[in-house]
Amino acid sequence: MRSQTADPKNGSTVTDFILVGFEQSSPSTRALLFTLFLALYSLAMAMNGLIIFITWTDPRLNSPMYFFLGHLSFLDVCFITTTIPQMLVHLVTKNHTVSFVSCMTQMYLVFLVGVAECILLAFMAYDRYVAICHPLNYTQIMSQKVCVRLVCSSWIFGMVNGIFLEYISFRNPFCKDNHIENFFCEAPIVIALSCGDLKFTMKLIFVDAIVVLLSPMVLIITSYARILASILRRASSSSHRKTFSTCASHLTVVIFLYTSAMFSYMNPRSTHGPDKDKSFSLLYTIIMPMCNPVIYSFRNKEMKGAMGRALGRGSLA
Repeated sequence: MRSQTADPKNGSTVTDFILVGFEQSSPSTRALLFTLFLALYSLAMAMNGLIIFITWTDPRLNSPMYFFLGHLSFLDVCFITTTIPQMLVHLVTKNHTVSFVSCMTQMYLVFLVGVAECILLAFMAYDRYVAICHPLNYTQIMSQKVCVRLVCSSWIFGMVNGIFLEYISFRNPFCKDNHIENFFCEAPIVIALSCGDLKFTMKLIFVDAIVVLLSPMVLIITSYARILASILRRASSSSHRKTFSTCASHLTVVIFLYTSAMFSYMNPRSTHGPDKDKSFSLLYTIIMPMCNPVIYSFRNKEMKGAMGRALGRGSLA
């Protein structure tokens, strides 16, 4: 199915896009990918759903850290739901067409949730810094009101930034090929299909990525650097190992998420390719939401205990 494309002279516009995704793969490969991604999606939904349930219902997990963890898992659920179900459908059907409005909506949701998660990760790093470096003032600094404001600000910033990115992505008409070399509507690929001054648009994307990605990353690195400096001054080797382990796991999430996002939104398009784009897209759309519960929660004794109690209640019921 070939959609109508735009002609700069008469002003007609694209009516839909075609997501190439894994279209070139053989039927057996697509069946294997469908099984794999369905399993990963189900696992990510189950793990994040469990964390949301226990952090919002278990009274023993009422600290700011678990409040943020619950919202991180909620963002992960939203993020994978915006892209993966559509990819699964396209793996088993021949029609890979998405409407112009659907593409815009998906891009906005990816912008919103992705930016909100980047901001939230920075707030979580700051929370750990206050808890470890200023334990006596922790409850006063990270009060419930402050935590709610921080979470709300991450969502609001994601919404506002999403509107800005959506505007600069679709401000030009589309007059080129309507095939998107990915399994979802990723902004840099969609923008490359539009007419007008693409260099200016990509510069705006680049500047926005500096604000959204590098600024939180500076806060995260600064927070963990001060945490490590603080624990190195302590004598207990066991606390060294425990805190180093926690910091290393949290930094692993940050490195993978920010590296994949920077490749997609801060790299020149000449260095991209369909295989690279899909690999990095898979990393931050399904691998990271699946790994976050393992890295942030399942290695935590209090979380393990809460999960045991929740599963125990479920088995009794």
